Amino acid sequence: MKPKNPKSAHTSNIKNTHQANHQINHQIDNATNSARTAESIDSIRIAVLGLGYVGLPLCLEFGKKYRTIGFDTNPQRIAELQEHIDKTTQCQPNDFLDSVYVVFSSDTKALKYANFYIIAVPTPIHNDKTPDISFLLQACEIVGNVLQKDDIVIFESTTYPTCTMNDCVPVLERVSSLKLNCDFFVGYSPERINPSDTLHTLTTIKKITSGSTPLIAQKIDSLYASIISAGTLCVSSIEVAEATKVIENAQRDINIAFVNEMYILLDKLGIDIFEVLQAAQTKWNFMPFYPGLVGGHCISVDPYYLSHIAQKIGYETKIISAGRMINNTMSSVFAQQLLKKMAQAKIEILDSDVLVVGVAFKKDCPDIRNSKVPEVVRELASFGCNVSVCDPLVDKNEVKKAYNIELLDLQDLQRYDGILIVLCHSILESYDFLALLKKNGVIFAINP
Repeated sequence: MKPKNPKSAHTSNIKNTHQANHQINHQIDNATNSARTAESIDSIRIAVLGLGYVGLPLCLEFGKKYRTIGFDTNPQRIAELQEHIDKTTQCQPNDFLDSVYVVFSSDTKALKYANFYIIAVPTPIHNDKTPDISFLLQACEIVGNVLQKDDIVIFESTTYPTCTMNDCVPVLERVSSLKLNCDFFVGYSPERINPSDTLHTLTTIKKITSGSTPLIAQKIDSLYASIISAGTLCVSSIEVAEATKVIENAQRDINIAFVNEMYILLDKLGIDIFEVLQAAQTKWNFMPFYPGLVGGHCISVDPYYLSHIAQKIGYETKIISAGRMINNTMSSVFAQQLLKKMAQAKIEILDSDVLVVGVAFKKDCPDIRNSKVPEVVRELASFGCNVSVCDPLVDKNEVKKAYNIELLDLQDLQRYDGILIVLCHSILESYDFLALLKKNGVIFAINP
């Protein structure tokens, strides 16, 4: 059994710990002493594993009320967060100030004092488009090593229906030697974070919750309800909660695929799709979506998770797969739109100078995961263009490491025959790209 007083537990072991562990224990002691003012705070000890776009806001919000350990395997990330620096820009320095019960650590020993574990790690795909749940299973191994009786493990990472019970729980049971719903419990509450969105935030988006037993489901729901002002919805099963998340993102992917296909069709007919969309919105039940590249770690990934579980049970997805196929062609489509405009302006394509603006997967977000811009660059280069790329919001070293693309700073931009604006961050909206054009040069913006 865990000691009811974490302070007495780890102060007795200080002599046997290294200097780094001593510092962690001291931080947890401080948080423990501060938490004595409320019984609910004293009985709930939360560990959030994975401190990215999803985990960090969750950690900070819980840390306003409960003793919370923010855990990440990246020591550099931990060091930055201890200084209130979030390179994802999802959280600002002021967001840390009210989270008085938070301790950040990359040491797994700090996790053993928790009784609620929330796993919010990435779930990407492999090169063959199959789910990569290795981070998820690694997190289960870490939690399994510290899991004790009556603990609750909550998964927020997006995954396919049945993954929690069929893939994650067996790891927890094997490593901990405990039994689900006898010794420990699990739940699933899908993350709904929208990076760079300051209007729809963690607390203002309704939270879906679930648990491995009805009682645990209500316990998990109550925990989230204590921080989510928009309210919660406790669904009947973990599988329903898992499916809720992937259907949300797959629907958006399909809707964008439809408008991308309409973009291709209407362009061939010489019709402006943006005028069409504006006109269509005058009908009360029309849902506007806009053509564009679909990258990032959610919308371009989650449909493959659905296709994966479908294949496992012998069903082949049709609309989901068709949407992915269309969206995967758009890098070439948009690159060739610029080339078409250049040809119409009598610009020699071979050895022309072209600038691509934007590498991040969405506006005002520094995240470059699954960016489609490298595909755009390769398409332009295949026609003999000299391609330069700029994006003042992203980390140049990350882009170089991930895609082998050297980004130019704004002050280093030259003159170009063609400029392709993939996305225009707010900080670029007043930038005069026309001044960068050579004689007869052209600009093509995906979303004008």
